[in-house]
Amino acid sequence: MTPHTAAAAAPPAGPRLAPFDLRSVRPGVWLAGALVLAFLLLFLVLPVARVFITAFIEADGSPTLGHFAAFFSQGLMKESFFNSLYVALMSAVFAALIAVPLAYFTVRFDFRGALLIQTLGVLPLIMPPFVGAVALQLIFGRSGSLNLLLGEWFGFTLPIMDGLNGVIFVESIHYFPFILMNLTVALRNIDGAMEEAAMNLGCRGWRLFWRVIFPLALPGFVAGASLVFVKVFDDLGTPLVLGQTNLLAPQAYLRITQVGLEDPMGYVISVIMIVFSITAMVLSARVLKGRDYATTQKGGGSIQRRELSLMGSFAAYAWIGVVLLVVLSPHLGVLLLSFAQVWSFSPLPDAYTLAHYATVFQDSSGMIKNTLIYCGLAAGLDVLLGVTIAYLIFRTKLPARQALDWIATASLAVPGIVLAIGYLRLYKGATWPGTDVLVTSTWVMIMLAYAVRRLPYALRSCIAALQQVHVSLEEAAESLGATKLRTIRRILVPLMAGGILAGFVTSFITAAVELSATLLLTSAESQAPMSYGIYLYMQSVAGRGPGAALGVLAIAVVALGTYLSHLVVERTQSRFAPQTHGEKT
Repeated sequence: MTPHTAAAAAPPAGPRLAPFDLRSVRPGVWLAGALVLAFLLLFLVLPVARVFITAFIEADGSPTLGHFAAFFSQGLMKESFFNSLYVALMSAVFAALIAVPLAYFTVRFDFRGALLIQTLGVLPLIMPPFVGAVALQLIFGRSGSLNLLLGEWFGFTLPIMDGLNGVIFVESIHYFPFILMNLTVALRNIDGAMEEAAMNLGCRGWRLFWRVIFPLALPGFVAGASLVFVKVFDDLGTPLVLGQTNLLAPQAYLRITQVGLEDPMGYVISVIMIVFSITAMVLSARVLKGRDYATTQKGGGSIQRRELSLMGSFAAYAWIGVVLLVVLSPHLGVLLLSFAQVWSFSPLPDAYTLAHYATVFQDSSGMIKNTLIYCGLAAGLDVLLGVTIAYLIFRTKLPARQALDWIATASLAVPGIVLAIGYLRLYKGATWPGTDVLVTSTWVMIMLAYAVRRLPYALRSCIAALQQVHVSLEEAAESLGATKLRTIRRILVPLMAGGILAGFVTSFITAAVELSATLLLTSAESQAPMSYGIYLYMQSVAGRGPGAALGVLAIAVVALGTYLSHLVVERTQSRFAPQTHGEKT
């Protein structure tokens, strides 16, 4: 063997290739990792795996593909499959038609009210879509305000809320803020030099937007559009309220509730929903793969705001006004309905009353309390898990710690109805230790479903907050004698307070409008949260007034939580900013 060969064969020296010593990981880190993994396995991985397994086995346990063959051989199931694809795709398209011009005008041009317009554009997210569906029926339905006026004045009506069109209309109005928010950020990060160079070469107007600006902002658009597709594809409440059951999510719900947990078709539908949710996320990533969207400047070097001409300003304000009037119409409709004593075949209510609110506070105060309890506990659990996972990833050497992030984030692709079906199937017949109470009959399962479904939101906030805390601050505390636990409690958590609170509020307000899992896991009306109560009220014409009143209260809770979160985050940042600056200097 030559010296060169021997040198090549010998392992290179250095600490990087030294064998990993498991004893270097503290026992507390092992315990924290084990507890997080156990939670994810018990309440995410195993329930979803049980759904998948049930879809591929016969009653005697033998493997089969016959359930899928039976699914595609039934006309109703095939119709539901293609309807769900159609509704999700068209909702994404119409959401883009609303969001793209709105984002471009408010970022690209200089006119008053841009910030207010962007703020109002996000408001649809704080309303449950199935609540907005009822309000939109009253305004845009066949006998709604708009069609009554059109029929009286011009002699024609518009089929806006007929059939699947109604579902698409409601979903696109509710979820377009996902595209608006992502695209606005992407547009602001575009290097202004790119636009100037294109304009110097004669590229202007529509060609400038289509060939230069929009391609550079494509990552933000694709991220928002994929979220819209996934959210619409697994939405259950809106189709049920509008009476459109020929979609996958309603069919899964009806098969499980009417036929039973042993019906394989519900599990087949669940598997298809998960596969398409994951496929949408993967395709959105592959669309951007291999392309470079990076620019050399951000912030101050973003695209310059330009003045609109008088006619351009008039056209822009007119268009934006119409769009905001449409997207905010559900809020206006719900508010009017909550006060309406009679609202039938008339553009506006014939009489007003406060009786609906009295009914809600008398009959549904328990639902309000349940919502606060379930969502508060779920959000608290989410931030606890989020902080723990973030700490394990960035501050420890725990083996396979990144897998915890992947598993937790995977819950984004799991529809609420699928998770609920998994819980009912996996824990069927199980009782709480020492009691005869079924696990699936208690409110704890509702709270856990909320926590699992909203964990990615809190996790991302906690990871972002931890990444902004330099490890030297913790090292300094430990060098002065502080224990690891005391360092986390006195140094790390206070510095992460803004991100923790943002994660808590995001989980809380999104859980407050969850319906898919709630419908299946609520076993008694005494356990029902507000979303379940709203749905029950909306099932009858007589109950729509109290349902709207409860919906207004739900919107108020969500809006108040959002406002308080922004307020506390700003105060937290201002409190710690001078201290951090002093430590750096």
